[in-house]
Amino acid sequence: MEFKPELLIPAGNIESFYAAIEGGADAIFLGLKQFNARGRAVNFTNAQLTTMLEIAAAKKVKIYVTLNTVIKNHELAELLEVLNFLSQTSISAVIIQDWGVWYLAHKYFPNLVLHASTQMANHNSVGANFSKNAGIQRVILARELTHPELQGIMKNTKVEIEIFVHGALCYSISGLCLFSSYLGGKGANRGQCTQPCRREFDDKGKPHAMFSLKDNQQVKWVPEFAKLKVASLKIEGRIKSAAYVYAVAQAYRMVLDDPTKLAEAEDLLKWDFGREKTAYFMGGKVSDAISVNTNSGIFLGTVKKLSDEGFFIDAKMELATGQQLRVVNKLGDSVYVKVKDTIKKGSLSQVFTDKPVRKNDEVYLIGLPSKSFPDRFAELAPLNTKPLSGAFKRKIRQDIEIQNTPSGKDQFFVRIDNLEWLRKLRVEDYEGIFLDLSKKDWRKIPFDSPFFKKNLNRFYIELPGFVSEMQLPELLQEIKWLEQKGMKNYVISHLSQLDMLPKNAKVISNERVYVYNDAAVMAAKSFGVKLVAYPIENDFENLRKGTSRDGIVPVYANPELFYSRMPVTVNHPDDKFTDNSGKEFKRYVRNGMTSVYSTTPVALMQYGSALKKLGFGKFLFDLRTETPSKHLPTKLIKKLKASEQLQPSNAFNFKRELS
Repeated sequence: MEFKPELLIPAGNIESFYAAIEGGADAIFLGLKQFNARGRAVNFTNAQLTTMLEIAAAKKVKIYVTLNTVIKNHELAELLEVLNFLSQTSISAVIIQDWGVWYLAHKYFPNLVLHASTQMANHNSVGANFSKNAGIQRVILARELTHPELQGIMKNTKVEIEIFVHGALCYSISGLCLFSSYLGGKGANRGQCTQPCRREFDDKGKPHAMFSLKDNQQVKWVPEFAKLKVASLKIEGRIKSAAYVYAVAQAYRMVLDDPTKLAEAEDLLKWDFGREKTAYFMGGKVSDAISVNTNSGIFLGTVKKLSDEGFFIDAKMELATGQQLRVVNKLGDSVYVKVKDTIKKGSLSQVFTDKPVRKNDEVYLIGLPSKSFPDRFAELAPLNTKPLSGAFKRKIRQDIEIQNTPSGKDQFFVRIDNLEWLRKLRVEDYEGIFLDLSKKDWRKIPFDSPFFKKNLNRFYIELPGFVSEMQLPELLQEIKWLEQKGMKNYVISHLSQLDMLPKNAKVISNERVYVYNDAAVMAAKSFGVKLVAYPIENDFENLRKGTSRDGIVPVYANPELFYSRMPVTVNHPDDKFTDNSGKEFKRYVRNGMTSVYSTTPVALMQYGSALKKLGFGKFLFDLRTETPSKHLPTKLIKKLKASEQLQPSNAFNFKRELS
């Protein structure tokens, strides 16, 4: 290959770190104990990282550290300590999601090289170029891109591009999934995902895993990625075994070094013990990308009985010392067992382990005996870093203290997805009306009517959350048409969309532009955002602990739990389905994207007085999933003013707090 992309391998523990190096990694990505999107991995201490940097440097392997979660206000002080520590090490880059992390790192730790995580949802050249102009060296693209789209992005941007080539796939676009958070407060963007996309849902009486995708495998495309000069090929799997890391690294290393060995590499990848494989959108076909079996690995059988020393299984194949097993209970919880010893007793094999296992748990083979890797370091390198001074921390805290503009009386905002709402709303009640319409409906907006001309300053065009590279020219043309019609107000779904808008535009960032902390609010405002909307999964304590008060609080919505480019079949005529607890959800398809909403709304009307007491005075009602009516908007405003609870509804994370 004339140009050879970097091979980037995951490490979630010490064994995987050594496996990545031995497997042929050019670079390794890993997380510290805090602020990384794989909270279930073992991860590493500061002292361990310092040691790994020495080992990796001797092998000429780079290390990237993931700080790719959203940060809550009370965590900013700890985040600064982490950034300070990392700035004094030899790491090659920090992978980030939160624009607040960008703001602090870019301004106060400029020696840190920043990479935009896939959870920043960059999916076109506008997003990539925006990141480059913000001082970000590399952009990790969304997984949902086609080959022509990747070609276009590579042609239209100069920033380094990284793509995922192997491993598990999320049904939702990374960074835009709220399902785990909605079900129990475990936020995917906080590294706590409980994988609802792997669960079975009841679809018209038929339970099946509607959203469980097969695993990504792009090994055939490696020569093409090299031809396009993709900077880095990334393997997913920080919670996978060292055996997985070693085998997958070897396979991709093989093809990078010698493309004629593709068949040999594909054979090796059959033993990665993941799910069935898909080339996903890159392969041009997604009709068979949903997996029937949600578990990875080769099914061996169920636990027949327990013993004081482990469990017995009637295994479908011979068990041997060194094999890696995953034991899954009926709730979907897993424990991992390395076979240290096994005894055959009749048809049953006894596996010795002290891990918690139950009768009838399912057992999967996830790794064969392979090269052994150290599970600890012989000794730890000394830490020679200096802590932040109190004066410096106070300076930063003062810098990100938000200067709020008092709004005086309450200001209400409403989001609609149907122009029929214009006949039902009392427009004078709203400071802003967000038109979240299909692009084809923009031309149906009655710009020339006396009513619309009179109220033009109240209306905002909301841009879609996903705009493919091929759709960019058309979207830019439509925005020019809107400008000619006098439209100056916009709601953006991605900060990079600022670069699509007229220079004099008044811009509000919506809930997809995550501002969980004061630094993120400062970042958005530094780019020219006039108003921010706080995330719908946010909680009261986090709002209280920040200094931002002039953002928009969503107080009524059916939250978008999945936002996906991947189609999904729902057999129910009303597109509804339920989980095992009876909660009902509904699928919507628009602009080629699939969204999943709960049919029970989130309503925070009862917290109206508490929010106002803290200084919040801007409130959003999201009516996209509602049938246009005069009654509902009036009722919502009335209940918010009276701080009365709306039934039926739930409060999402507002009271229980987002973990």
